[in-house]
Amino acid sequence: MSYFAIFILALALSVDACVVSFSYGLKYDKERLRNTLLLSAFTGIFQGLMPVVGYYLTNVVREYIYPYSSLIVFLIFSYLGFKFIIEANTPERKKELCIDLKYLFLIGVATSIDAFSAGISLSLYGNKILKPAILIALITFVNSNLGFFAGGKLKHLPTKYLEIIAGILLIILGIKAFF
Repeated sequence: MSYFAIFILALALSVDACVVSFSYGLKYDKERLRNTLLLSAFTGIFQGLMPVVGYYLTNVVREYIYPYSSLIVFLIFSYLGFKFIIEANTPERKKELCIDLKYLFLIGVATSIDAFSAGISLSLYGNKILKPAILIALITFVNSNLGFFAGGKLKHLPTKYLEIIAGILLIILGIKAFF
């Protein structure tokens, strides 16, 4: 696989992280820089690590884990999406200052399942994994930052409805992964 193809793959893999970051950009008013850096770092690191894991576990994954990967992504994104919708409709809710580490981990896993599969593909193509993994991580980090700040720019709109839309987007991502 050429480096141009790997670059396009990295862009495609980063879309989920960008959408999730956009959703969180709508939600967080305070500590925006810290939140975007944490979110971008988690998604970037997971997007970079998962292809490496997939690359080295190609045979095991194909047989045991891959059949359930869509379900795993569906459940995580649906959980996060419904959490957004419920919080948007809960009166007098307290806004957190920082994204919880538990959610950062879940987001990292959910947005990188497809990167795991990409690692398997890279292995089957005969590519080395280090440079593609770094490229995928960097592009995801940048796109996640862009998504978070884009979400912040739309905060002047009614936040409740944007958070509901963000939750729906997360659920759609989950459904897309499932089917």
